[in-house]
Amino acid sequence: MTPPLPSAATLRPGHLPDDELTTLAVEADAARGDVRRALELAQRWGQRLPAPGHGRTTHLWEALATLGAVDLTVARAVEPHLDALAILAEPRDGTWGVWAAEAPGARLTADAEHTLTGRKPWCSLAADLTHALVTAWVDDERRQLFEVDLRQPGVTPVDAPWVSRGLSRVRSTAVDFTAVAASPVGEPGWYLRRDGFAWGGIGVAAVWYGASIGLARRLWRQAAERDLDQVGQLHLGRVDAALTAAAAVLLAAAEAVDAGTIGGDAGALTALRVRQVVADSAETVLVAADHALGPAPLTSEEEHAARVADLRVYLRQHHAERDTAALGRLVQETSPW
Repeated sequence: MTPPLPSAATLRPGHLPDDELTTLAVEADAARGDVRRALELAQRWGQRLPAPGHGRTTHLWEALATLGAVDLTVARAVEPHLDALAILAEPRDGTWGVWAAEAPGARLTADAEHTLTGRKPWCSLAADLTHALVTAWVDDERRQLFEVDLRQPGVTPVDAPWVSRGLSRVRSTAVDFTAVAASPVGEPGWYLRRDGFAWGGIGVAAVWYGASIGLARRLWRQAAERDLDQVGQLHLGRVDAALTAAAAVLLAAAEAVDAGTIGGDAGALTALRVRQVVADSAETVLVAADHALGPAPLTSEEEHAARVADLRVYLRQHHAERDTAALGRLVQETSPW
């Protein structure tokens, strides 16, 4: 079966992608599976794509969805670079990541001179990036964001196994910092309090949506080549309903971000809702594709098998029932309906 040409993904049913999204899809396809080329693409497009909240958030999230629909290795390299530029709110040279995870037994601290010491877990592409925005503890209760040049002495990625079948080229490892100079970005606590934190989380969901579109296109190609029975039509119907719901919440959130109506607690609630709907949609599409397509494309089609494995790993940035419970806690404190 001849694979189709790379296609952009939109959040608006029946809306044709503009030329910029189509160009992005072609360039992402050329970088497929190649971290170095993906980071070169991130540098080019970081200067072209808008930051969220400046009137073109829908276009930004359609660009992220387009990357997800083409290749998740590329999307996983580009998305944090764009997020870092949005946080910094100004153009920067180099390739950027955002490292804000915490884990038991790993603690990164910053002293009064903004020197970082300790271990930071889950640092994606630590061996490939030139810079990162990193959260570090400034006291027992507060974290602050810091800008770090990763090329200086004292930055040491931990040599640990990376056995993932999904996103196998997007290696995430702990990084040890030994008296590393850094520059603060915002006051302590600002990184998590700012409206853009929620918006960045929704941007990740846009990538999940795009990857789901990629799977759905493979399912539709099969449907176009044969007469479907009622069960095949059921799978298509489930996928269409799931993707329609995901697109609707992403589009509504993008419009609300640009209208300035979901800052603060409203932004956190919206982000949890959107991520929940999109994650549920993606899991629906994964199951439908497995059931409808069977084992053949999983064992004989590199692109499909990689997309399934990559999406399963990427979706774990949604913390499943814990994020659902967090959404429930916020809903309990409001009158949402």
